Amino acid sequence: MYLKNRILFLRLKSLLPIAVCAVIVFQNAAVSQDALETPVAQAKQIERDTSEAPTKPTDQNAAEASEPSPKPVAQTKPKYLPGEDPDYAAKYGWPVEYPEPLAGSILPGKRIVAYYGNPRSKLMGVLGQYPKDEMLERLKREAERWERADPERKVQIALHLIAVVAQGTPGTTGKYRKIMSDEVIEDVYGWAREAGAIMFVDIQAGHDDIRELLPRFEWILKNPDVHLAIDPEFYMNTGGKVPGKVIGTIDAKDINYASQYLRDLVKKYNLPPKVFVVHRFTRNMVTNADKIKLSPEVTFVMHMDGWGAPSLKRNTYRDVIIREPVQFTGIKLFYRNDTKDENSMLEPRHILRLVPAPLYIQYQ
Repeated sequence: MYLKNRILFLRLKSLLPIAVCAVIVFQNAAVSQDALETPVAQAKQIERDTSEAPTKPTDQNAAEASEPSPKPVAQTKPKYLPGEDPDYAAKYGWPVEYPEPLAGSILPGKRIVAYYGNPRSKLMGVLGQYPKDEMLERLKREAERWERADPERKVQIALHLIAVVAQGTPGTTGKYRKIMSDEVIEDVYGWAREAGAIMFVDIQAGHDDIRELLPRFEWILKNPDVHLAIDPEFYMNTGGKVPGKVIGTIDAKDINYASQYLRDLVKKYNLPPKVFVVHRFTRNMVTNADKIKLSPEVTFVMHMDGWGAPSLKRNTYRDVIIREPVQFTGIKLFYRNDTKDENSMLEPRHILRLVPAPLYIQYQ
């Protein structure tokens, strides 16, 4: 099975200098992850009380020295780390307007905290790294951390299964992808129901087309607690490249097809709204994002994927998520890769400072 660690980088030349400069600034300034907004100085000007005579004797012939009045301290704008400035977010249209979700919608009332991976591989994510019971217990502990960090928003736990896995070879179908068996999908769905979790079917299409793949999963997507994700990193049907050699891309027209498919399922089976997650860590991974269509039947999440140092993750969130608003946002955290080179993984309190704050949190 082909496997490749994802590496964060900004593919557009116009963004690379920004990311590099941001990293240099953070290194030189040694900004702590726990840094809060700089308090606004509120110096109050002191008024002299001249009603009383001076107690110290003075020489009548000497000129009385006057004390200068204290200068008012100018208020400074709070300092934010990348991705935290509400004015920057507002400049690009946050908060966005969107259709009111139907009754039973998970978002935006709750935050989803998900474990990602595949039970057939210990290297693809935490979902397959541990035995089932231990994995579920770890997920529940993460959910509790998020509820402590943000007590006003309940957490819905989720298992995010890679149901179609991109491959480095064409295989018997020539599509550079492997579809998991119904048995594997049913197993993970059973785990989710046991834990009170929802499940995501994640598609790494390779050279296949989403229009061909989605009908294959209607049998599981028709359940009210099963949702959809697409990973454009491995969506290669337009370029003919080998997955993992280059980063793939998906256009709004394909995203809109998948969204309409989910919308039809909601109507056909009288379901609550579906959650639709699209991974992204470069601009080119999603083209024409401003043309993505929203509906009350589908809640859309643009999910910041990719690993790296905290400063790089914040810059990427700002440049590929905040600058192209759609509806809701997500972020992925890597237990292993985010902690390479003595880096530390972002904590809930750091992520909650982002504007907008992600409502979908994924651990790999």
